[in-house]
Amino acid sequence: MVFNYNIIQWLFLFFFYSFCGWCWESAYVSILEKRFVNRGFMRGPFLPLYGCGGAMMLIVSKPYYDNIFLVYIAGCIGATILEYLTGVLMETLFKVRYWTYDHKKFNYKGYICLESSLFWGVCTVVFSHFLQLPIEKLLLAIPMNILSIVTIILTVINSCDFMLAFKTAIELRDVLMYMDKAREEMRRMQRRLDVIIAFRGEDVKEVKDGIGSRMENLGNKAYELGFGLSSKVGEIGNGIGNRLDVLGSSLEKSFSTVREKIMSSPSDYVLGVREEVSELYAKYRIIKDRMTPAPVKDFFEWYKERTIMGNPTMSSEKFKFSLEEIKEKIIKKK
Repeated sequence: MVFNYNIIQWLFLFFFYSFCGWCWESAYVSILEKRFVNRGFMRGPFLPLYGCGGAMMLIVSKPYYDNIFLVYIAGCIGATILEYLTGVLMETLFKVRYWTYDHKKFNYKGYICLESSLFWGVCTVVFSHFLQLPIEKLLLAIPMNILSIVTIILTVINSCDFMLAFKTAIELRDVLMYMDKAREEMRRMQRRLDVIIAFRGEDVKEVKDGIGSRMENLGNKAYELGFGLSSKVGEIGNGIGNRLDVLGSSLEKSFSTVREKIMSSPSDYVLGVREEVSELYAKYRIIKDRMTPAPVKDFFEWYKERTIMGNPTMSSEKFKFSLEEIKEKIIKKK
């Protein structure tokens, strides 16, 4: 009976396929990137998705081993389901995609595509009927006690690596979420400062208190006068205006302008407005301080940097600008 292995042998094969997958992916991506890329979710030379894929190919081909066409169909379906579930689960947990087929025709939400599914079917046939046979001979030739020791060691090493990778992915998710909240808060501050710069005294108070048409008219007038927002529309369109450093630089200039206006003509600004400016600046300083030493600065540690560098196609639909900003900072450090 084909592929009739015990638990230790299956586990060893899982690590073997994971290693082979890492060699293939790292070589392929390194050639494309023109630099060495330690590919994968973990930092060790193992890609669990390939380990699962290899085991899955053997399992689904087992009942249809004598019918190559059915083996091909089973491989297409099995690998596609595995790839889709893995992609959905990882994005749900980490808010980041480690791969995407958006650029391929006949893809489904970027998780899977027809080209990939057909290719997995071919791989299943080749793998189960040709490659696995010599691998099986080598596997069965290894004494069981040696195989058990090696497998246990690999299990411990990979478990530690996976836990660290999981923790890193969760931290990255938290950083992205914080950066997004900080970006929205900084935009809100900028809008308020634009109004304070444009108007004085009770005009500013009325805008703050939300007097219907008056607020809308004053807000629109402020934008038309060009106190920051209207000039940023083009930048926001291509992502520049969404960068935290750009928003921070704009806020610094706005705070400086407001301070100069208040100092030159304090009577034009009621006490409530001056207090509001102080509160806004205090909030801005808190955001800036948090973004510098923690969590972002602490995030750029060796393991976490290598996670980003090892997945150059990593993307996030929800946190696109934050992830791109992190990537750019890591590349600049290199």
